[in-house]
Amino acid sequence: MALILLCSRVALQNAVSISSLLLTTEAAITDIKEDKPAPAMPDMGGMGGMGGMM
Repeated sequence: MALILLCSRVALQNAVSISSLLLTTEAAITDIKEDKPAPAMPDMGGMGGMGGMM
């Protein structure tokens, strides 16, 4: 029973901390989902060989 009360108290403290942080800041930065997918990573064709490794 004590563990449940401790977890509830810690969760409530964290929630109050985050909400007070958001209330006192001028802006919050969030991710905006884009409609288009991210571009594919280009190949490494111009890199050349890695000689002398072994």
